[in-house]
Formats: sequence, structure tokens, C-alpha cells
Amino acid sequence: MAITAQMVKELRERTGAGMMDCKKALTETGGDIEKAIEYLREKGLAAAAKKAGRIAAEGLVDSYIHPGGRVGVLVEVNCETDFVAKTEDFQNLVKDIAMQIAAAKPEYVRREEIPADVLEKEKAIYRAQALEEGKPEKIVDRIVEGRLEKYYKEVCLLEQPFIKDPDKDVQTIVNEAIAKIGENISVRRFARFERGEGLEKRQNDLAAEVAAQLK
Repeated sequence: MAITAQMVKELRERTGAGMMDCKKALTETGGDIEKAIEYLREKGLAAAAKKAGRIAAEGLVDSYIHPGGRVGVLVEVNCETDFVAKTEDFQNLVKDIAMQIAAAKPEYVRREEIPADVLEKEKAIYRAQALEEGKPEKIVDRIVEGRLEKYYKEVCLLEQPFIKDPDKDVQTIVNEAIAKIGENISVRRFARFERGEGLEKRQNDLAAEVAAQLK
């Protein structure tokens, strides 16, 4: 049975397990959602789902500055207690997430944060590309869905392959930490700075503005 992105999404929402783990569970169970949930529980990968509703208001704001000062990151990761926030396991997780942001340049924490207009623009581009490639109209929507899933993995932090273990996504790393530490953990927000980023565009815009004024 073919494992679709929608099946993976549903399993992930129900268990809190990572994208790659959900896909593997569905593959192992022939696409049966209920059996896949049991599979994840047996593997200890669905533990995060039991804690997902608990309030996480403690945690850390940490930073990562790449050697040479070219890239800098600030990230807030929350947990339930100040005690856990001070543990080595939690602090190492936060540092790993900060390094992930520096290296992989995500734009959002999770897909739900992508503005509707941005998503619609991406869909329109993928649809136009598929039609330009001569794909049959009846499969264009499926192609768009597949390319959107790839887009999510590029721009959403929690869906990116983890830089230290690309076989897992960042959400899986967080879920494993939840299972180990025993508290809900949530990546709340981040900011990434890259030296000189956007300056060339602003300089070009300024040049165009000056040129327009001289006409």
C-alpha cells in the first residue's frame, strides 16, 4: 500500500512522533493507522503525545554564534520546570537546535506558522511548473502536494533533517528528548542573523530609487 503524505500527517498529529518515524511505522504496518500507533508506542516514540498538552512555560533562551561571527542565532525552547531547564540534556538539546537553525536556515518553527498567502503563492508556482512540464491535469494536485511536503522540510525547523543525524527530523529529536526527560518540550521561536544578508537588495533598491528621481 502506498504511504501518502496525508497518512503520515495524520499519524504525526495523533502521536507526536517525528515524520520519518511515522512513515516507517506506516510502512511496517501496511498503512494501518491504528497498528502504526501501537508500533510507535512499542518503540517508545509516541511518548511525546501524552505530554503534548501540558504547559511548557520554563526553559531557555540560548544563542549560537558561528566562528568568525558570520551567523548568529537566538532560540527559545520551553519545558515544564526550571529544574529540567538546568539539566545538561535539555541544554544540549537547545544548543543542537540553535546550531540546526544556523546551518539549515529555516524560516518557520512549524508548518502551521506559514502565512496563507505565502502558501498559496508556493502552490501556484508548483502548479505552473507541473503544467509547464506537461504533467496531466489529473495528477497536478498530487504533484503540488508532494512538492509542498518538500518545501515544508526546507523551511520548517521541526521538519528539517537533523544535521547530526539526517535520518531523523528535528521533531523526532525533540520527541526523543521528551521521552528521556519526562516533560513536554516545545520550540517556541527563533531569530537568525547572517552578516550582510539583504544588504545587496537594499542597495539595489536605493540605486533604483535614486535613478528614478534623476529622470
